[in-house]
Amino acid sequence: MTEFTDTQAQTLIGTTEKMIEIWSRLPPEKQQALLARFGTLENALAALVTTQLLAPAAK
Repeated sequence: MTEFTDTQAQTLIGTTEKMIEIWSRLPPEKQQALLARFGTLENALAALVTTQLLAPAAK
């Protein structure tokens, strides 16, 4: 089993919290579309967060 540093653990926890927050704000139709496209909840959430992190900040 791999042990994480405190910084790595905090980053992982923060990313997980962001994934859950973004997912919970989506309408059920969007959740279903993402699940259909990416196959699993984990893959759908990872793609969603990646898109959010790479999107230019709204001004």
